[in-house]
Amino acid sequence: MDYNSFFNGTAFDAYDYFGAHPTNNGVIFRVYAPNAQNVAIVGEFNDWIPWYLSGDNGFWQGEIPSAKIGDLYKIAIYTRDGKMTEHCDPYGFGMQLRPSWCSIVRDLNEYRFTDEKWISSRDKNYNKAMNIYEMHLGSWKQNKLDENGWYTYDQIADLLIPYLKENHFTHVEFMPLSEHPADCSWGYQNTGFYAATSRYGTASQLMELIDKLHNAGIGAILDFVPVHFALDDYALRKFDGSELYEYPDSDVSVSEWGTCNFLFNKSSSAVFMQSCANFWLERFHFDGLRMDAISRAIYWQGEPERGVNPNSVDFIKRMNEGLQQRHPDCMLIAEDSTAFPKITAPVKYGGLGFDYKWDLGWMNDTLDYFRTPPIERRYHHHKLTFSMQYFYNELYLLELSHDENVHGKATIIQKMWGNYEQKFPQARAMYTYMFTHPGKKLNFMGGENAQLREWDEKREQDWDLLKYPLHESFNRYFKKLTKLYCELPALYDEEYNQNSFKWLMADNDMQNVYVYMRSAQNQNVICAFNFSGAEQSVTVTSPKSYKLTPILCSDEETYSGCTKSEDLITIYTYENKDKHSFDITLPAFSAILFEATDFKQSMSQNEK
Repeated sequence: MDYNSFFNGTAFDAYDYFGAHPTNNGVIFRVYAPNAQNVAIVGEFNDWIPWYLSGDNGFWQGEIPSAKIGDLYKIAIYTRDGKMTEHCDPYGFGMQLRPSWCSIVRDLNEYRFTDEKWISSRDKNYNKAMNIYEMHLGSWKQNKLDENGWYTYDQIADLLIPYLKENHFTHVEFMPLSEHPADCSWGYQNTGFYAATSRYGTASQLMELIDKLHNAGIGAILDFVPVHFALDDYALRKFDGSELYEYPDSDVSVSEWGTCNFLFNKSSSAVFMQSCANFWLERFHFDGLRMDAISRAIYWQGEPERGVNPNSVDFIKRMNEGLQQRHPDCMLIAEDSTAFPKITAPVKYGGLGFDYKWDLGWMNDTLDYFRTPPIERRYHHHKLTFSMQYFYNELYLLELSHDENVHGKATIIQKMWGNYEQKFPQARAMYTYMFTHPGKKLNFMGGENAQLREWDEKREQDWDLLKYPLHESFNRYFKKLTKLYCELPALYDEEYNQNSFKWLMADNDMQNVYVYMRSAQNQNVICAFNFSGAEQSVTVTSPKSYKLTPILCSDEETYSGCTKSEDLITIYTYENKDKHSFDITLPAFSAILFEATDFKQSMSQNEK
């Protein structure tokens, strides 16, 4: 990094300059604090006696021979009004476990990646199956030998990887892993943006986890928090006695979560955050960033009625464009609930430059529909068809995330209407709808086992649920469904092309029946759903003559349904008044998938 790129806001590598960097002669420390009268480093290596840095144009630096890797340190800021405050290092690569907050000298070159094959072949997965497992690392499985119940990054790799493969997840998305003081914030209120949280070990151990994932053929996505930071006085707030990173006006400086909003028209903030995004992709080999609360960057306080925030929007564009240039094979994913246009369009075409956007509208409409008693679903029928009216406006990712499983909202299975037994057939059908609907997929941990208890960051997942028949059979169904999703090109290839999706029955509100066809690579899959509480028979018009071979039924006995496998028969279309049609009977609360092959073409080939 050079000074010019810092001051004009174009630097993406500030972490190579700022922070604590081991040298052959000790450790060199660099800090940006333009409002400070003096800056000193205090640490284990100097008995916490201030070692004053030399300053030039707001940049402070000094090499301390006695400092070494693993040492604790703080930055002492002497402000112009005569006060002294101690802070953690904004660019520090390690921090103590809460409630302590000293920065820790780390060597980011200690671990050597072995994932060259993965890196050379990865891309943005536009025409590939992408099935993401969102997880909170500390509450997935807990370590009985640790007082907090945590596994280290490298330890959990050997437990996690077989599980992801068994359930056919292509990627794992970790909730924020940068340092944060309160467990209950789940990492969304940061104090150490460049520090892998010490809850689970060191930076090198996190690198090892990602390396192991890549060598097992699994991608890694990091939940990234670019809009706000924690209020703790030892962190970024009033770092050098001035609002170096945040807004000066209290009306906009504090967010709805009680955090400080970054002011991105300051080069100190812009360079800090865009370098941080680059840092996790470059140094840790993450395959993508899911960026939290983008609506709060688009609009003032995230409220459209307050108007667009031009400073933040321009920053997001510049950051994403720079990241795309540096990492064209990595994914940038926006969590945004607004109707702001062109979230996933390239910046050069007037967009924000993201690769995917969470489809929060699809999530809300779908869950609202399945909460509704079946007798009333006819009045809400088009909650499940509406998503395809806007789907091609953006590159959408369908998500059922942690936010849908906490704070009294109930887990996904609990959201289904009815009693305990009635929830399972609906959930099997609902997940089939999700995995056959266009768009990449994300599910939060526990959903694959139909977990009933809301997520609690202090407890591990309810693994004992699998001893109960309905949960065990649900998990087997989930694995079958995700396996088919990864194997059938019709369910993922060219899904952002309108020719890949066709409604065959969209308006049958009286029977709560939906039928559509997915197509790609000369493969057709017809997806039929009955979300009513009774068996339904329908006649469906199809574009051609097809032989329909059943490949999955959510109501099969093996999955705790009522349909015998032998009752799933091949169906043939017939011509009726120059139309091709087929008749199908769907059990209550069910989904059936058929592979549709051209019947006339196959007949002529057999005759030949």
